[in-house]
Amino acid sequence: MLQTVKQARRRLTIALAVLLAATQLAGCGVNNIPTFDEQAKAAWSEVLNQYKRRSELIPNLVNTVKGFAEQERKVLTDVVEARAKASQVAVPKDILTNPEAFKQFQDAQDGLSGALSRLLVTVERYPDLKSGQNFLTLQSQLEGTENRIAIARRDYIQTVKTYNTELRTIPGRWWKSLLYPEAQPMENFTVSDSETKTPEVKFN
Repeated sequence: MLQTVKQARRRLTIALAVLLAATQLAGCGVNNIPTFDEQAKAAWSEVLNQYKRRSELIPNLVNTVKGFAEQERKVLTDVVEARAKASQVAVPKDILTNPEAFKQFQDAQDGLSGALSRLLVTVERYPDLKSGQNFLTLQSQLEGTENRIAIARRDYIQTVKTYNTELRTIPGRWWKSLLYPEAQPMENFTVSDSETKTPEVKFN
């Protein structure tokens, strides 16, 4: 009987020690890396979602402008080609840790952003088009989408910053070495030269 009581106490002591150790480990950030990783991936999914929404708006926008400004063929062609290029860029599973693939994706999306900016500036030549209900609706949807893209990118940038910082600082560096050796820093967006320049349109 006494032996049974001692065994029960020993098991209880071991269980409490394990529980205490688990609590301390959780408090030391052992779960931070996978948590931040999932947050960054969720933010990236939202970026992709908003880029897809923008891509779906473009055919209607191009057709509406074409109806009023067929002579702006080059600007329209640039938008269509930039959309096609952005849509054809492969998004591999490792894109967030693959600098080359990430840059290719960003360059394609930046190219589309630039083509759209030039198109919208060109529209200034056509008051009838600018005041058309179809165009106004599409322009509003596109502007809303561009705002959502900016917010999605901002959120992604912040989550990646948190994740990458965790990998580089203590105790995150220790946990990476011990438990998450496969964890790699993620790529982040940069501001391209084209985004810092105002589109130039020459009126002939």
